[in-house]
Amino acid sequence: MAELSDLPLRDNLVGKTPYGAPQAAVPVSLNVNENTHPLPEAFIAEATEALAAALRNVNRYPDREFMGLREALAGYLGHGLTPERVWAANGSNEVLQQILQAFGGPGRTLMSFTPTYSMYPLLADGTDTGYIGVPRNEDYTVTPELVVSAIAEHKPDIVVLCAPNNPTGTPMSLETILAAYEAFDGILIADEAYKEFDTENETAIALLDGRHRLIVSRTMSKAFAFAGVRLGYLAADSAVVDALRLVRLPYHLSGLTQAAATTAVKHADAMLATVDEIRAQRDRLAAALTSLGYVVHDSGSNFLLVGGFANPVEVFERLRAQGILVRDLNIAGHVRITAGTAEETSAVIAAITEFGPAGTV
Repeated sequence: MAELSDLPLRDNLVGKTPYGAPQAAVPVSLNVNENTHPLPEAFIAEATEALAAALRNVNRYPDREFMGLREALAGYLGHGLTPERVWAANGSNEVLQQILQAFGGPGRTLMSFTPTYSMYPLLADGTDTGYIGVPRNEDYTVTPELVVSAIAEHKPDIVVLCAPNNPTGTPMSLETILAAYEAFDGILIADEAYKEFDTENETAIALLDGRHRLIVSRTMSKAFAFAGVRLGYLAADSAVVDALRLVRLPYHLSGLTQAAATTAVKHADAMLATVDEIRAQRDRLAAALTSLGYVVHDSGSNFLLVGGFANPVEVFERLRAQGILVRDLNIAGHVRITAGTAEETSAVIAAITEFGPAGTV
């Protein structure tokens, strides 16, 4: 059996490891920021019918331009968007990959502000795009001043701003996004995977008109509780969509995915009904851990970055032994915890309370 090192990999992939969060069949899985609430029964019933209808046509290729889904997503996003300004793919990771295929590549660079979503450098590697990680401020914010100075120093071709940021949860203002756009002539991506959980800042979609280099990326994996369907999408100028059509694989979005996602958007109000409850559980968890002396960072997402642990690896293992998965992201003294149901939140609070005050474990 050959080893990976025996293969003629591209130079920029040598020594790299694949992306992957721990997966285990545990009662409380709060490590990958899923929406752990069940889907509405009315949606499941209608989606089942839609999938059955789609199955009758899977001997044919699906609608290559998936205009029905794009029209539904444009209506959901609002702001006067038309279907021609919306695009979708198999998860927001594929959306981001297509952007880098179109606008990145050899001799070009992608810049983001760290710590941030760990797929950014992996997607850069996969498209042979150089990656530049610029440290965030001490409180994990990215200010207009920081983004402008970083762009002036590194002169990237693409900048991605995670808003709110994963894994810290830090929100981002439109002022920062606008400052970034005006600071260079490259492609700016506002990654709004968790935007439905952010009540403090307006979506960057409000900035799109007249800014043809701005792209706003979204996903149905989080607030829509649709992680297993793999549906990511974006809003941008129609010229950006035309650029992505140059690099997408033929018929990349299956007929089954289109049927399920279109039905989900139709039921958006019901699908998003758990968002307020998730925010409430996030804030409840934050208050409980703060009372124990832990450092809970501000979050506009469905998770918390929590500091004050002496040994995050031990914390991860001890919680897993109790049937609870959280995420150790190699941020010193910190773990990330997804906000789940009330019962899941109670389980996490009880388990960490048993550890004792912050710094004990």
